[in-house]
Amino acid sequence: MDNDGDIFEDDLEILDIIDFGFPRQIYNRANHFVNLDELSFFRRFRLTKNTTLALLELIEEDLEFPNDINQSVSPMNQLLTCLRYYATDGHLMAIADFTGMHTSTVSRIILRVSRAIASLGQRFIKMPERDEQLQQTAQDFFVTARFPRVIGALDGTHVKIISPGGEDGEIFRNRKSYFSINVQAVCNAHLQILDVVARWPGSAHDATIFANSRLRARFENGNFRNYILLGDSGYPLKPYLFTPLHNPLTRGQQLYNAAHIRTRNCVERLFGTWKRRFPVLAYGVRLKLDTALVVIVATAVLHNMAIDMNEEEPPPPEAIDPDELERFIALGQIQDIPFLVDHPNPVNLRNELVHNYFAN
Repeated sequence: MDNDGDIFEDDLEILDIIDFGFPRQIYNRANHFVNLDELSFFRRFRLTKNTTLALLELIEEDLEFPNDINQSVSPMNQLLTCLRYYATDGHLMAIADFTGMHTSTVSRIILRVSRAIASLGQRFIKMPERDEQLQQTAQDFFVTARFPRVIGALDGTHVKIISPGGEDGEIFRNRKSYFSINVQAVCNAHLQILDVVARWPGSAHDATIFANSRLRARFENGNFRNYILLGDSGYPLKPYLFTPLHNPLTRGQQLYNAAHIRTRNCVERLFGTWKRRFPVLAYGVRLKLDTALVVIVATAVLHNMAIDMNEEEPPPPEAIDPDELERFIALGQIQDIPFLVDHPNPVNLRNELVHNYFAN
């Protein structure tokens, strides 16, 4: 990602300790929560006012300052600053101008608020575990294309970052030649994120990420009974992870593949919805690596919270070309090299499903 004139966090740490000899600037901060109507607010911050208030109640204690000296930023303004960053193409200076703050303040607020939101992950991002949850999740998938026992659709998407530099910087360069985090996500039929892994470099294969995930270990340990995930051909076939047939010949095999594609399509729609709601995920997170990882998880929490609050997908953000946004979203979808090693046990299980269910 080219340096487009933004000030990055490393630069901000230097700016904070340099005395330029200029008088301190006092910024005028607008009250966007009060001043904007509901639609304008929704377009600019990607959440409704109602959801924003509900979110603030959950994290306000983490954002409070012990005193009000030096024009300390209120929890609401901190939250809106962070949401505004998520809603844009990631230019810190533009956020600073919009919120009436210095870029160094904006950068620190984004990290602080993102950490607070990401800490809600265990509350908002979780796999179904109880029998009734598993049954309901599988039923929701079943009505899509009558594929049985599915409790999640699995895939990866790439989120642009700036080069981390150092000896290992190049491992973050993906097969489309830009630096990224390969984010693994599992979703349900309602596009809610059930599991997210946001720490692997762009060069990592989807199958490698899953093989080293806690979710795989939980399936191996039988935590989800006889329920399964659906993944594309970039994943290995497992007793709990069904992939498409490479060369479907019979009608049963063709029906299996068609149902598989239609059922698993929800994870593709998830990535589009997630990145349209928070365009910074499509355009790229121009912050230090550790902060970028927190931002990804925080936006996943907010995505689920928006669904829980029955929010619609927000209108296209201002100052962003919708067609350009769609191109950036498509850029994040990188098809991995097919994983062609089939093991006898899961092959038999898949064939059994094809012959006993889809062929009848």
